[in-house]
Order: sequence, then structure tokens, then C-alpha cells
Amino acid sequence: MSKHMRTEAGGSGAKASDEYSRDNVERYSRKRRKHGIFKGVVRGAIIALVAILVGGGTAFALWINSVQTRMNNRQVITPELQQSLAGTTDDAPATPNDPYYVLLLGTDGRPGETDYRADTIILARIDPPNKRVALLSIPRDTMVTWKGTTMKINGVHTYDGAAGMVQIVSEKCGVRISHYAEIAFDGLSTLTDAMGGVTVDVDQHMRDTENFDDVTELDPGVQTLNGAQALFYCRCRHFPDGDYTRMRHQRTFIKAMLSQLMATNDPTRIVGLVDATADVISTDLSVPDIVALASEMVGMDAENDIYTAYVPSVPQDVDGVSYVVANWDALGEMVRVIDAGGDPSSLDVDQYGYVDEGPSATSAASEPTSAAAASSQSAESAASTPASVPKS
Repeated sequence: MSKHMRTEAGGSGAKASDEYSRDNVERYSRKRRKHGIFKGVVRGAIIALVAILVGGGTAFALWINSVQTRMNNRQVITPELQQSLAGTTDDAPATPNDPYYVLLLGTDGRPGETDYRADTIILARIDPPNKRVALLSIPRDTMVTWKGTTMKINGVHTYDGAAGMVQIVSEKCGVRISHYAEIAFDGLSTLTDAMGGVTVDVDQHMRDTENFDDVTELDPGVQTLNGAQALFYCRCRHFPDGDYTRMRHQRTFIKAMLSQLMATNDPTRIVGLVDATADVISTDLSVPDIVALASEMVGMDAENDIYTAYVPSVPQDVDGVSYVVANWDALGEMVRVIDAGGDPSSLDVDQYGYVDEGPSATSAASEPTSAAAASSQSAESAASTPASVPKS
């Protein structure tokens, strides 16, 4: 069994490298252990470089402590969250160099607020040895049962915070999550501006004057988005398929952002970004680990080695509540491909909201198909469970 999966292996038909197959996981783990010493040397060298950059040992210690305190926001990074992460269990990666999962949340919270919603949910598989990343979007309205109550998956965040989100995503995707990172949407704007903008190929004309006051419109074409524009691009959902296009835009933006970050091997840039965004990003990751990971991923082929997909699903009205109903069997197959290091995007073909996410992607959403119909049937059975959350 993979150290990242609780589900049994199945015939996914994935064309993934044999190095990551379940049959060879023990051999893979032994191979990765041989790289453990090298990984430690890399991290140590980067720490030493950062120390020099910030002016010596004492200044370095103060800087690390300041940034780490800001990023490890105790209102988010709680003991309950730490206990939910794979790092405290036998399911943790065999070495720091093994592939691992990170849960990424985008929220509508602002600094100092304790009551806010999880608006974006992405499960990321990070594979440093092969400079590869897989991003799986989970619709925020996905119907789940949490502690006996039917609710939208982002409602779990309202009840049990980051720890609850790690637990429900782990349960539904069948993986162990090693790390957690949360960024408020205002923080996305800050990060984008700190990078000097992010260049994105906007696939269509976008306009929403009802929900936005600053930037309310974007024209199609390749352009460098500033913070406010990036926020609009990632949050706008005025499309025929609503949240599905928005999720695709979010994955496109993350891919573009990573591409820019990995195009440089200058650690000072990463150090500066960590410092500039420490107040708007909450994570259990340490500063040295973030800088080391960024350095390891330098040179990644973002066009070919960042895989993107979304949970196979369909919108469904259940007892007057607008949910997104997942096809859990199809998701299980998709996660098996992801866990094996493969590209899961082909499994979204013919699913609701599917579009080609390549350079010539359009926004036209397909009609629900047989797979969506299967999800609809599961919604009917799930509707028999009383829902005690507010209808929305």
C-alpha cells in the first residue's frame, strides 16, 4: 500500500512511471532514502545562504522567528490540525524527498477575522524528485456528510476549521495529507503584487459589476495581472457553468504563478516573497522547507509537469439546497492516477464542466453526461439523509 493512499489499488489504466506503482513502492522508498542525505545538504546550504543574506546568525534567527510566527498563525495552525496531518503518523513520506500531499485553501477572511469561509479547495500532490505537481480542485459546494450531518464541504471549515478540512478531504480522496496552507483572497492580491504581477492567458471576456468594486472586467488575451486583477480573475464566477470555470481559472493562475517562480534559481527572490506574504499565508511549513522546496523545483516544466483536474461531479438540487454531487467512484480512479504520479486530466473528459485546459482552452461547458447522471443518482440516495444546515 502506498504511504499516501488508504484505498486499495485498482485498475486505473494510468500510464504513470513504474517507479511510482504500488507494486514497486518499497523499491521506490529505498531509492528515495538514498537521496535523504542530499536533501539535507541542500536544505542546509540554503539556510546558510539565507543567513548570509539577512546579515548573520543573530539577524537570521530573528528573521526566521518573525516570519515563522506570522506564517504559523495559531488561530489556524492548531494542535488539532497538526494531529490531522500525516507528519505525525506512520503514513508520513518515507523521506523528506518523497512525494506528498498539501491541502490548499483560499478563504474570504481578512487579517484578524476568525469567522470566514473556505472558498477554494485544492488538493496538491508535490513530487520534488521529478519536479512535478498535480492540482485537484474540489468544488466548495460538494455534498458530504460530516459528523452525521449533510452539508457542503466548505461548511466543514465553519464547524471544525483547518483540521476538519484536512480530515474530510483525506477521507473523500483516500490520501494522507502532510501539509496545509491557507491564503485569504486579499493575500492572493498581496502575493501577486510581490511577484511583480503574474502573466496569464485570459481565455474569454470577463465582467461582473455586482460582486466586485475595484476590477470588474478583463479582456481576453495574454496579460500580466496585478493583485486586484488576479483577485477578479480567480474569484469571478459569472459563467454558464459557474464554479467550474472559476476553478479552472484558479488552477490556470496557480500554474502560471508556479511557472514564474520556478523560472529563476535566485533564492533571494523566494526569501523576499516569503517575508512579504507571511502575514497573509498560514501554513505548518517552515521557512527553510519552503525555500528548499522552491529551490528543488527550479527548472520545472510548468507546461508539461503541472497536472490539473477537478472532482468528477455535477450540480444538483437536494431538498432545495444547491449542492455539487461528486462521483466518488470516478474520483477514486482519478486519485489512483494522481498517487501513481500520472496525469488525471483525461478522466475529466465528458464530465460536467469539462473543457480542454490547454493553451487554446475555451469556456464552453459540456452538458452533463452519463457520468454526471450516475452522480445524480447518488444525490437521490443521499437526499434521504436529513439535512440540518441552512439552505443556501
